[in-house]
Amino acid sequence: MLLVNLGLGWFIALIIGCILVGGIVGFFLSRHFFQSYLEKNPPITEKMIRAMMQQMGRTPSEKQVRQIMASMKQAK
Repeated sequence: MLLVNLGLGWFIALIIGCILVGGIVGFFLSRHFFQSYLEKNPPITEKMIRAMMQQMGRTPSEKQVRQIMASMKQAK
C-alpha cells in the first residue's frame, strides 16, 4: 500500500535518506562517546610516566613529569 501511494522512486529516496541520516548521526555519537572515554581513561597517566622513567634508572621530579604530560597534551 505504501509503495502505491508514494511511488517506487520516493520510497527508494526515503530509504536512502534514512540510511544517510542514520550514518551521520551514528558517526557523531560514536565520536562523542570515544572522546569522553579517552578523557576518563587517558592512554598514558603520570603514574605510567614515573614508572617508565624509574625503569630507565632515573628518579623523575614532579616538574619533569608535568612537562612530559604537557608536551603529550600539546601534541594531540
